[in-house]
Amino acid sequence: MDTRLLHTFATLARTGSFTAAAAELHLAQSTVTVHIRSLERELGTRLFDRLPTGALLTESGRRLLERAEDVLDAVARLKADGDGAPGGRVVVGAPESLCSGRLPAVIAALRTSHPEVDVGLYATGTAGCVEGLRSGRLDLALLLEEEADFPDVTTEPIAREPLALVCAPRHPLAERTHAAHWAELVAEDFFLLEQGCSYSDELERRLLAVPGARPRLTRFGSVDAARSCVSAGLGLALLPLTSVQEHLRQGQLVRVNGPGFADVPVRLARHRRRWTAPAAQAFAQALVEHSSR
Repeated sequence: MDTRLLHTFATLARTGSFTAAAAELHLAQSTVTVHIRSLERELGTRLFDRLPTGALLTESGRRLLERAEDVLDAVARLKADGDGAPGGRVVVGAPESLCSGRLPAVIAALRTSHPEVDVGLYATGTAGCVEGLRSGRLDLALLLEEEADFPDVTTEPIAREPLALVCAPRHPLAERTHAAHWAELVAEDFFLLEQGCSYSDELERRLLAVPGARPRLTRFGSVDAARSCVSAGLGLALLPLTSVQEHLRQGQLVRVNGPGFADVPVRLARHRRRWTAPAAQAFAQALVEHSSR
């Protein structure tokens, strides 16, 4: 069987679109169609239902996908064994704060040690990272989670990320010498990251635990958006220290003297069943080395 057909099949299964699969594979859409029809003819079964909304795997297609991924992994391993030094592209998903704070230094170090490895970053939260690993769109992911229990994704803690509760310099809490209590904080406006962000969700739970509390919470999908609102004096935010260090240094933000927040574990995640290619292994090693400094 031509493994090119399996590669096209797996890509279409992941993207759910002939157009998207063709763009990713750098093929004409008609070629993707020919590949899928050839594979269906060879196997004697229909693999996709062609719907107006896209291509949906049939039951036969779902059974084939797991086996196809095993075959493609085996082929990739054979190629890697003869390639020598790690090379190729590795796609990594991570929260925006890590993409802008922790990972640039890792990529810079990797370019020195393994110049043939090309890293693509995809900024997303935990749900997006897990979905990306499951679909094969991501090779590795970083999660900011105290716990991460997913049956098909394995994780290992590699570092801890300090958090900072911040406000603008002119905010009433900026010059407090004694720590603000939760009963005081619930009267403030908070700018949190989107649902599923572990430390934002924990902050919300602690605020709502105050009797009679009705905190004003605004959720954003962007660290930059939350940070900008706080810089403008509109409220408070709990963010990774790496994402606000420069703003603190320049005096654009101030740390609030308030309750303590535990550092959040940084977890390196990968799909439990899929093989980790040499390029991804090189990235993981550089990440662990950088995080241990």
